[in-house]
Amino acid sequence: MKKVRKFSMRKFLLFLVVLIIIISISLFGIYEYSIGPVSSDKSPIEFTVKKGDNYYNIAKELKAKKLIKSEQVYKIYIKINKPTNLTFGDYELNKSMSIREIINVLSDSKNQKVNTTKVTFREGLSISSMAKKVSEVTSVSEDEFIKSVSDKEYIKKIQPKYWFLTDDIYNEQIYYPLEGYLFPDTYYFEEKTISAEKIIEKMLDNTKDKLEKYKTDLQSKELSIHQILTLASLIEQEAVTKDDRALVSSVFYNRLNSNISLGSDVTTYYAARKNLTESLTQQELDSCNGYNTRCKTMKGLPVGPISNPSLGSIEAALNPATSDYYYFVADSSKKVYFNKTLNEHNQTVAKLKKEGKWAA
Repeated sequence: MKKVRKFSMRKFLLFLVVLIIIISISLFGIYEYSIGPVSSDKSPIEFTVKKGDNYYNIAKELKAKKLIKSEQVYKIYIKINKPTNLTFGDYELNKSMSIREIINVLSDSKNQKVNTTKVTFREGLSISSMAKKVSEVTSVSEDEFIKSVSDKEYIKKIQPKYWFLTDDIYNEQIYYPLEGYLFPDTYYFEEKTISAEKIIEKMLDNTKDKLEKYKTDLQSKELSIHQILTLASLIEQEAVTKDDRALVSSVFYNRLNSNISLGSDVTTYYAARKNLTESLTQQELDSCNGYNTRCKTMKGLPVGPISNPSLGSIEAALNPATSDYYYFVADSSKKVYFNKTLNEHNQTVAKLKKEGKWAA
């Protein structure tokens, strides 16, 4: 009878050590890959460290800007290495940087961008309002900005860089060809090289990045890209919440499909070149041009956008709610009420007036 050979403890321990080494090398390799650069793209990405930030709470923003592969691995790196000296300010990073390189930049205040100008455009601003904002915080005058944003020869020169800029923007009735295409956001510019053209192209670059995930939808809808952005600009002015925007969008689609005038006051303000805090005359309400959807003979969308909309409004224009509403009105607190018939709509308006909630 053969004797069963006993597996020696020495061989088992050797096997265990080898296994641990292999696993450790594999985990180290995965870790090193995960803290490495996201890509080889060296395009500058502006990153702001706000007052009160720490290395942990900036992880989400770093991931959102696609500067790191994993928030979890980034936090592990921070826990292991315990970097110090994070100082608030504006920095320039890129996707070819590893986590180690990013931390090295953020840990030294000498790497902060100097002589930069910060410009913030809120969602829904028109180009004329943007021009005023630019003149308030930069060396570029209001007239310079308006001149550049209206220069069709200049726009045609840069148009090939931006797939979403179609020849629809050159309609003679349009006030500003790039209205609706300058993405509202916070921008940073080096003061010594700032110009109206640089501001415009940086905003268009941002629009290009933001619209990339909607490209297929924008190019496959029955409405053109220009019409979708026009619709989104109306929605931006008429509603605040996600649900209201989707329902406002449904009202506009229902009216378009039924060949009913949109009857949107915000288009009348834009047509009259007035802001929403001013009063409209009866002549302005009745005046017919490419924008005023209150004009009795005008059906369909305005000739172009009336503001520069947010992604939320663009999404609502692409994906309206399903409803049988044809009317809406907002009260003084911006709550929107929806109705199916004109009679119901008039009753809602009367009720708001009676309750002192009418936003006249």
